[in-house]
Amino acid sequence: MHAVRLHAFGPAENLRYERVPDPEPGPGQVRIAVAAAGVHLVDTALREGLRLGPVPTPAELPTVPGREVAGTVDALGEGVDPAWLGRRVAAHLGMAPGGYAELAVTGTERLHPLPGSLSEDHAVALVGTGRTAMGILRFAELSSADTVLVLAAAGGIGSLLVQYARHRGATVVGAAGGPEKVRTVEELGADLAVDYTRGDWAERIREKFGDRPATYLFEGVGGALGRSATALLAPGGSHLSYGYASTGFSPEGQTVLSEEEQRELGVTSLSVLGKPMFDRVGGMGNIRVLEEEAMTLAAAGVLVPPVHHFPLAQAARAHRALETRATLGKVVLVP
Repeated sequence: MHAVRLHAFGPAENLRYERVPDPEPGPGQVRIAVAAAGVHLVDTALREGLRLGPVPTPAELPTVPGREVAGTVDALGEGVDPAWLGRRVAAHLGMAPGGYAELAVTGTERLHPLPGSLSEDHAVALVGTGRTAMGILRFAELSSADTVLVLAAAGGIGSLLVQYARHRGATVVGAAGGPEKVRTVEELGADLAVDYTRGDWAERIREKFGDRPATYLFEGVGGALGRSATALLAPGGSHLSYGYASTGFSPEGQTVLSEEEQRELGVTSLSVLGKPMFDRVGGMGNIRVLEEEAMTLAAAGVLVPPVHHFPLAQAARAHRALETRATLGKVVLVP
């Protein structure tokens, strides 16, 4: 089979498209003929030899990156129910990489059978990125009474949050970087889409909805942009921070207001990734329930993830595009 392997930590060019031996499933495992492989920002950090979140840096090189796959089961390991053979599935591979390949193996406990209405590229956008979006939403009780502000609203997570908020009847404001991304946010159904690379983006929101309109701020950008967005929160509003995309891989770039700032504004500000999110679902071992929620909503047509495709052989190009924020929605490799 062909796979993308990382031989040395460093820039995207260190990812090489190569022919490698086919993997064989062990006991309790299946092999998936991969139709779509997800690319995550965590992958770019691991490629550089950095640790981002709970995923460990690869202990040995070369390695095949990637932890999100969808495709068709084409081989079974010992003890696996024969009914899995030939089924379309999606899986998050957990801490074990191997997704950037034509074939991947994983345990049956990680498999999600795909309904006919759900394509592999959409499924792979939901099994990792979708579960994060569902985890963020565990901290929000959205209704038609809410005005929701989503930063990076054209990204993998942001695009799902926009759609879900609309589904719940909330008024949705999506902020994204550049005209093309703003058009995408409009197509997702936002009541207002603004370009946060323009100096007047916050004023445009105030002109339409008032001085402090947002009851919820979903924010994974961090830095000065994330902090400026908190000024749009209504008294009693909630700032849910889930990243720091604008400031590289340093957690110091994440925006969380101090207790004093929260009291002054009359809002709450919380970092929701990691332990807070795991606690909401009863521990990291139960995180699969978030994957199931995302898949169910997609099968019902509530979530339709925008997908930015790259050929598997162009994984390095996909990494560069993701790092420079030149992508829309979820980045997916297609063998």
